[in-house]
Amino acid sequence: MGLQPAGTHAKCALALRAVPDITMPDTIAQTELSLVDTPQSDAADGLVWAVSCIPGHRPVQLSPQQAADHLNSRPPHTEDAETTPTTTEERPAGWVWLHYDVVHTASRARVEAIACLPEEARITLSGTDRSTRLEADGDIVYGALPGFDDSMTDDDTSVSAWRFAVLPDLLITTRRHPVPALGAAYRWLQRDDGPRTPAEIVDRTLLEFADSVRRNIAMLDDQLDRAEDLLLTLDQHTDFGRISGLIGKVRRRSTELRRVISPVDRIFHNEDLELPEWAEDDIRDRSQRQIHAALDDLMALQDRARSLQDELASGQAEETNRRLYTVSVLTTLMLPATFVTGFFGMNTGGMFLASGSLGTVEAGGICFLFMVVAWLLLKFTKLL
Repeated sequence: MGLQPAGTHAKCALALRAVPDITMPDTIAQTELSLVDTPQSDAADGLVWAVSCIPGHRPVQLSPQQAADHLNSRPPHTEDAETTPTTTEERPAGWVWLHYDVVHTASRARVEAIACLPEEARITLSGTDRSTRLEADGDIVYGALPGFDDSMTDDDTSVSAWRFAVLPDLLITTRRHPVPALGAAYRWLQRDDGPRTPAEIVDRTLLEFADSVRRNIAMLDDQLDRAEDLLLTLDQHTDFGRISGLIGKVRRRSTELRRVISPVDRIFHNEDLELPEWAEDDIRDRSQRQIHAALDDLMALQDRARSLQDELASGQAEETNRRLYTVSVLTTLMLPATFVTGFFGMNTGGMFLASGSLGTVEAGGICFLFMVVAWLLLKFTKLL
């Protein structure tokens, strides 16, 4: 897609001067409430926020109508149009971020009607699947990336997807569930050293996602620490069931995280993916390092979990052998006594000690004597 015409930049500049400098909300909830009092129209269908940014200036919030006017002022995308890659010198000074909630049919229809995007990008933005993808069409980069759901707890790894289409001067994002990473990127706009290009928002959101993965990894690593402490104090009172449960939970959750982050790392290493020059550094290079580092930490966690699982199996085998050893020793010591009781239990005539008053005591002494002899033989043969 070519560069935006000069007249469009002039209209955008006039719109920026006409909108007062508004302090941006600090949370996603406040952001979503900020458009409640706006008269609802077709322009506001599913629009969560609309922000216009110029490097070096505080961002300003656009009304739904201004956001719609900005989209309508852009030339429609045509499949047969020749696209010229945007160089660093040709990047526009300002850019706009439009964020939509595509839960309802009306909001999806609104996104699908954005004429400045190719059809494949519009389908991606309004899609409902959670597959991970990243594509480029001339100067347009679009795709779907994972993000943790806003309702995630310590025991929950609910993962949703957010979708985006980014140009040098426009970023459009959509989601079906609140994604904390997008909210963090939104609040990041308030900083004086905010993003210069919309591609940095994509990179920032991926950074927040990678940080969330690392926080999950740290939590799982703490559980492995507790399991390892129990293994180091291995004794007859060790609860192997609790240790196995901790390790099993870590392995299950780490596998879930790896299923989410591995496709993201894979698409960044796809040699067939050719991103435009203006987005190469922000989206591919920095994001790839962040995601790959998180994947390395996750694989290290899985390796540690497997090592502790092997150590647990070894401890269980050792405990089983110890118990079998105890049973075997007791069985061996009782073997002579069993022989003696069997001998005196024969119902035959002429059995000695049958007529005396202390026959039972004498027979018990004989049993004990045989047990001592068996114990001495085991010690002499070093079986004990």
